[in-house]
Order: sequence, then C-alpha cells, then structure tokens
Amino acid sequence: MATFIDIHDLPGVKAGDVVPAHEADVRVGPKFGVDYQHYWVGEAAGKVFCLVEAPDREAAIAVHREAHGLVAQDLFEVTQGA
Repeated sequence: MATFIDIHDLPGVKAGDVVPAHEADVRVGPKFGVDYQHYWVGEAAGKVFCLVEAPDREAAIAVHREAHGLVAQDLFEVTQGA
C-alpha cells in the first residue's frame, strides 16, 4: 500500500461541509482497497487535504469520483517521517 495526500481547491468550504464527503469515502473505499484515514480543512485558503492509503493513485481517485465526485486537483505519494 502507498500513502497519498491530496489537495482539493474548494473556495468557501467549511469544515462541516466535508463531513459527509469523508463518510462517503470511508464507505466506498473498501470496494477499491482504499482507506481514507484523515482530512484537514483550511477554510481561509479554501483547501481540503486528505490522507489516504491506496494500492495506487488510480484507486484513490476512483473512490472520490464514485463517493461524491469531488476529485482532488493534486495527489502526492508521500513517505511518513518522524
């Protein structure tokens, strides 16, 4: 499994807006072997960041597409540090 962080540009987003989308990701994720673990909302910047473990980029994208259609603008594979 690889670890990814994605970035959504969503001007005007509020933290509460993201709750149902994340719940949908968690519900759909197992179908693709994906675990959407955490998310962060930067309301002032209009950004949402998601931490996900997935077999590959395509699987991570497929979950967002099927769960709610809010596909991230950027998706980066990352390695955790200390």
